[in-house]
Amino acid sequence: MANTPINAKAHLTPITLWVMTIATGLVVANLYYNQPLLVDIAHTFKVSNAQVGFVSMLTQIGYATGMFFMVPLADMLKRKKLMMLDFILIIISLLMAAYAPNISVLIVASFLIGASSMIPQMLLPMAAHLAEPHNRGKTVGFVMSGLLIGILLSRTISGFVGAHFGWRAMFLIAAALMLIIWVLLFFLLPEVEPEYKGNYGTLMRSLIHLFKTEPKLRLAAFRGALCFACFGAFWTTLSFLLKQPQFNAGSQTAGMFGLVGAVGAMGASAMGRISDKINPYKVTTLTIALIIVSFLVFMFSSHSMAGLIIGVILLDLGVQATHISNQTMIFALHANARNRLNTVYMVIYFIGGALGTYLASQLWYQYQWTGVCIIGLTLSAIVLIVHLLSRRILADSKQV
Repeated sequence: MANTPINAKAHLTPITLWVMTIATGLVVANLYYNQPLLVDIAHTFKVSNAQVGFVSMLTQIGYATGMFFMVPLADMLKRKKLMMLDFILIIISLLMAAYAPNISVLIVASFLIGASSMIPQMLLPMAAHLAEPHNRGKTVGFVMSGLLIGILLSRTISGFVGAHFGWRAMFLIAAALMLIIWVLLFFLLPEVEPEYKGNYGTLMRSLIHLFKTEPKLRLAAFRGALCFACFGAFWTTLSFLLKQPQFNAGSQTAGMFGLVGAVGAMGASAMGRISDKINPYKVTTLTIALIIVSFLVFMFSSHSMAGLIIGVILLDLGVQATHISNQTMIFALHANARNRLNTVYMVIYFIGGALGTYLASQLWYQYQWTGVCIIGLTLSAIVLIVHLLSRRILADSKQV
């Protein structure tokens, strides 16, 4: 099975789908291990919270860079072989972070971790490719549930490991997990034959063509980028808030919020199933509105653990449900260009995340939690306005 090309959607068996989902969750977790550990890292290297914020920001910029230059290759080369080679880069980058002697080396390692951990953005289009059209939203939602849980539980795991074994241990554990996943994918993941016959230059130019000619792709990328900016702004600064005297909590408590966010992630995965049955324009409007409400809750929760918990559930449900809706829409556009469509979307998505992370870490220095909430409210309100004004673009499609 491991070396047999797949040309029919019938090959999307339950075990294939589960392997793809588990791998997606564990690889994407590499991007988020550092967030609950930022305060500990700042203490180790004796740098400010604003400086250590670059660790998280450069991880996301690295992810966008890796997606832009490597993910399109999955339309031209054998996807499984590409993934196997990339795992070597992931492991090297994680080991570099674990043994970083100073903040500059850690920032470089963080960029490389992000750049090499783009395998989930190959697996998601693969799942959409193998799924039957009437089950595409459900399939994307299932794989996305693994990705979302990986994002959220990564913080819980890293918070626990950081509190008990130090932040460096988390990167060593992550490297070991990547080796295990490499073995699983090698033996269990089937190969998909590429459909694109051009060269790399033409392939990359086609990204610009797709962006210019597909208004739904542009809309999805804009919605996703600003929603993820809100997400990054909150999660990057949460550990700073929890360190303040009213909470006096460490990295483990910040990581435990990942368990709370998993409630929202599980709810978000249901949106893929809903989008298979109805026009989800109103549902997407609601999920964007949830992000606005979450930051209103955060605004009044700078001294309330219960308020933060409620806000996290609303934020994660809103951001991730909107993300699933966006990807379901773009995967329905061109069957032979799904990796490139996903590349355009996800590069812009993570640039948005990096922007939110940067703004929040800088404004925290001057305005602290109030500044973070203002960023979230402003960006989410812009998303809602643009979404409401784009109904005509979405009118001829069942997917939004």
